[in-house]
Amino acid sequence: MVNYKQYEDIVYEIIGAAMDVHRTLGSGLLEAVYAESLHLELLDCGIDNVLEKEVNCYYKGHLLEKKYRIDMVVGDICVELKSVEELASSHRAQLFNYLRLTRMPIGLLINFGADKLEGERYAYIEEKNLCCRLDKNMLFVD
Repeated sequence: MVNYKQYEDIVYEIIGAAMDVHRTLGSGLLEAVYAESLHLELLDCGIDNVLEKEVNCYYKGHLLEKKYRIDMVVGDICVELKSVEELASSHRAQLFNYLRLTRMPIGLLINFGADKLEGERYAYIEEKNLCCRLDKNMLFVD
């Protein structure tokens, strides 16, 4: 089983960088503007990341020919960015599908579209093929 607590510091830094971007730009811009700005903010913090990263997908342990492009990847963390008034279940489902297909252990859903930045943390439990919400301490919620 993955030790999700080990991701606490890097997740904190990613969300902190997103807060800096949101504080600087405000809400109401296109997702692509926030993505590029977050990419640069993370690089300025010394955090390597890749925008629009093409990643392998798996089905029942088999590598698929189909690839996905994830908004941002930081190490083995999937970062899904949005610029919408309010996050919806379909946004979470998209992140969960990315986590299941790529087997990345951590997913972040960050929304720049609201007046206040929204950030949600999720764990992918490969053994159960399940995504679960994490709190700011990287502990399971509910």
